[in-house]
Order: sequence, then C-alpha cells, then structure tokens
Amino acid sequence: MYAIIKTGGKQYKVAEGEAVYVEKLDVAEGENVTFDQVILVNDGKNTKVGAPLVDGASVSGKVEKQGKEKKVVTYKYKPKKHSHTKKGHRQPYTKVVIESIKG
Repeated sequence: MYAIIKTGGKQYKVAEGEAVYVEKLDVAEGENVTFDQVILVNDGKNTKVGAPLVDGASVSGKVEKQGKEKKVVTYKYKPKKHSHTKKGHRQPYTKVVIESIKG
C-alpha cells in the first residue's frame, strides 16, 4: 500500500514503515504528525485518485529527526572586476517515519 502526499509545496510517494525527508515541519522529535493532503491512495487492488484530494484519506507518521542537509556553496565571479561573492546554504528538513495510511 502506498500513497502520494503533498507537503511543503512538494509531492512525496510514501509507504508504511518508510522514512521520508520532507521540508521542515514545526513538530518536535518523537511526536506524531498527520498529512491530510493526500493526492492518491493505492492498496494493491484499488486506486483512489483525488480531484484534487482524496476525501477522508490521511497519512500519519512519527517525527524521528530534525536536521539540516549538506551545505550548498554558490560562488559568483566577475572577471577583470575584482568582484566575487561566496554564499552557503543548508536546507532544514524533517525525517518522518510513516506509520499508517488510511483511505
């Protein structure tokens, strides 16, 4: 059984027992989180596709970790002008372990 959920402006394919890295959520580690924006649910026999969301479907999981990804470095350089800028960015994420899919 799997589902496609929408969170943080992105869509993720999730299955029970799977760990998913999503955009940062304001939920503490160890707490439960419920995703109500379910786009598709497939239980192996039947597939429910929402227009745009599946009615009554939800995916619940447990927050395992809050963290930051590896640093991405951007470097801009203008030749012959003695001008350059170097910036770094670390995107925050939330690791969620999917416990159940209802739909």
